[in-house]
Amino acid sequence: MGPVRGLKKRKKAEKNKSHEDQNASGSGSSEKEGPLDWWDEFSKRINGLQSPAKGLSRFQSIFKMSRKTFDYICSLVSEEMMAKSAHFVFNNGTPLSLYDQVAVALRRLSSGESLVMIGDSFGLNHSAVSQVTWRFVEAMEQKGLHHLQWPSTEAEMAEIKLKFQKMQGFPNCCGAVDTTHIMMCLPSSDPTSNAWLDQEKNYSMVLQAIVDPDMRFRDIITGWPGKMKDWLVFQSSKFHELCDKGERLNGKVLELSKGFDIREYIIGDSGFPLLPYLVIPYEGKELPEQKDEFNKRQRATQMVAQRALARLKDSWRIIEGVMWRPDKHRLPRIILVCCLLHNIVIDMEDEVLDHLPLSHNHDDSAYHQQICGTLDINGVHLRDKLSLYLSGRMPS
Repeated sequence: MGPVRGLKKRKKAEKNKSHEDQNASGSGSSEKEGPLDWWDEFSKRINGLQSPAKGLSRFQSIFKMSRKTFDYICSLVSEEMMAKSAHFVFNNGTPLSLYDQVAVALRRLSSGESLVMIGDSFGLNHSAVSQVTWRFVEAMEQKGLHHLQWPSTEAEMAEIKLKFQKMQGFPNCCGAVDTTHIMMCLPSSDPTSNAWLDQEKNYSMVLQAIVDPDMRFRDIITGWPGKMKDWLVFQSSKFHELCDKGERLNGKVLELSKGFDIREYIIGDSGFPLLPYLVIPYEGKELPEQKDEFNKRQRATQMVAQRALARLKDSWRIIEGVMWRPDKHRLPRIILVCCLLHNIVIDMEDEVLDHLPLSHNHDDSAYHQQICGTLDINGVHLRDKLSLYLSGRMPS
C-alpha cells in the first residue's frame, strides 16, 4: 500500500484482560447473544431511515454490506475496540456493545450524514457518534491493512494479468490508476485554506489509486492538496519510487513474438506521464486507425479504476459530497478506512455487489482531463509494441 499522509504509527495499547472482560460483559447486547439477537434489538432503535433499496434488505441498505461481512468486520476490530476504557451509552443509558459501535461507525461512514443526524437516528449523543467512529477508524488501521496490498505471489499476479487481458486484450497488465478529489468546505478566513484550492476552485484533497480488474484497491496515496497535478501526486508515491528502483512491476517479461517482449505495467489516462511501466493513450486528433483502436481499448480498460473510485464514493458517502471543515490530518485516515471497507466487501464476495450501481463518474463534471505530456522513450517503445500487438500485426 502506498503512503497515506497523516497516518502516524501508534503504539499499541497494553491489553488488560480483566478490563477487556469487563467491557464485553457490560455491553447492552452481549456477544454471547449472537449477532441475530443484536440486530433484532438494534433495529428497533433506528428511526428516520429511508426504505431499503431495491433488492437489498434493510440491514444491507443501512450498512452497505451483508450480515456475513458485518460479522467479519466486528471480529476484525473486536480486540482493538473493546480494549479501551471509554464506555458509550445510548440516550436511555444502555451501554453500546461491540456490534452497536461498529454499526454506528459504519452508518456514519456509509451515509455521510452529520453527527447530529446519526445520533438522532440511533438515540445517541453526537459526541459519542464522533468518538465511536474514530475508535473504529483506528481499529481498522491496526487490523485491516492486509486487505489493501500489492499482490504478493506470482499466482495472484498471474490471475490479475489474465483478467485484464480478457477485458480488452492488454497482455501482462497489472493495474489501472486514476485520481479523484475529496471536496471540503474550508473557512476563507484561514490563510492555509488556499493551499487546498484546486484548479476548479474547490477545496479538495486527492486520492490516487491503483486497482485490479475486480475494482479492488491495490495501492493508494492520499493527503495531498487537490491543486497538485495527477503526475506530481504519482511521482510522490512509494509505488513510483519502487518502480524506479526496479522493485515493483518487476515480474515476468512476456514474449509476444521473437524480439517483442512486454514487461509488467499499469495503465492510466493522459494526466499521467508515459513511463516504461505506465501506459497512457496516444494524444492528437485524427489518429491512424491502429492508434485510435489502441486508445479505445486502453480507455475501456482504464475505466475499471474510474468505476472503483465511483463505487467507493457511492458506498462510503462521507467522502462523496463536500465535507464540512474536516480535520485535514485525520481525513487521509478516514479515506484509507473507506478503501479498506471497499476491499473487504469485494474480498468477502458480498452479495450486495450485485446491487451496487456501476458508474464511472467519481468527480464533478467540472473537473477536466489533465494533460501531463511527459514521454519516456522506453514508455514510447512499450506503447507502440502494445499497439502493434492489439492490431494483430505483430511479426511472427
